[in-house]
Amino acid sequence: MRVAHITALDGPDAITVAERPDPSPGKGQVVVAVEAAGLNFPDLLMSRGLYQLRPALPFAPGGEIAGTVVAAGPDTKLAEGDRVMALTGFGGFTTHALVGHERCVRIPDAMPTDVAGVLAFTYGTSYHALVDRGALAEGETVLVLGAAGGVGSAAIELAVALGAEVIAAASSPEKLAFCAELGAAHGIDTSAEDLKRRAKALGGGSIDVVYDPVGGDRAELALRALGPGGRHLVIGFASGTIPRVPWNLALLKQCSIVGVAWGAWAMANPRRHVANMEALFELHARGAIRPRITARYPLGGVSEALRAMEAREVKGKVVIEPQR
Repeated sequence: MRVAHITALDGPDAITVAERPDPSPGKGQVVVAVEAAGLNFPDLLMSRGLYQLRPALPFAPGGEIAGTVVAAGPDTKLAEGDRVMALTGFGGFTTHALVGHERCVRIPDAMPTDVAGVLAFTYGTSYHALVDRGALAEGETVLVLGAAGGVGSAAIELAVALGAEVIAAASSPEKLAFCAELGAAHGIDTSAEDLKRRAKALGGGSIDVVYDPVGGDRAELALRALGPGGRHLVIGFASGTIPRVPWNLALLKQCSIVGVAWGAWAMANPRRHVANMEALFELHARGAIRPRITARYPLGGVSEALRAMEAREVKGKVVIEPQR
């Protein structure tokens, strides 16, 4: 098999493709021929040793995959020929991945494999954030920061599907046009507009939910736009800066700051994760969500794909296709 692995914590340029022995499944394990693997921000962080998960070198990034089971060990719920999506944590950028069967979910017949390969991280995160942690209600207003990125674009589609009105915040008119295509009712150009003032104006005085994968200076501005009972969902810190928000804001605004650690939650709650995936399958089947794959790279293009992500050039989802 071939693996795109990180050989030093020096960023995307330290990723090389190497040949490795094919894996053999043990008890409760399957080997998946990986046809699609989603590119996500944690992959970039891991390439520099900045993510909470720090495997020993060398290792392959890639936390979500989709493909076909080509070998199954004893005591598994899967068989050769099954199409599955799986959470790997890391190691997904390879032609053949060894995965515990409990981390796999069968892909519906009507769902393309490439879509399944980019669904779990961004849509799983956003569904868990908006539904499980944010208790989003129909008719509420959601401000999505970093709205043109992977999790941001998923949050727009899901919030709209759940009956909310979305205000998208992104750094250029081009990105905001992309957000409008996804269903955002309003847009804020964060490179030119006052985030707090515009969000409050567009939300009729305040907003109900902030979806925040960015952090940095924008976190406090967004928090200040919340109304009583509002929820600020902390997804991540793509800006590279963890904000230091004055806690008295939560008291004065009678709002909540809510942490969303989807990856750890999904690993600790596999049955609930499967239930969320099934809810996403249903939304996809009726056309309520449609992951936008805007770029495709072969296994040898992982470095290039991560450089594009680091340069903030990515919109929607990027897929790695290891069999190419």
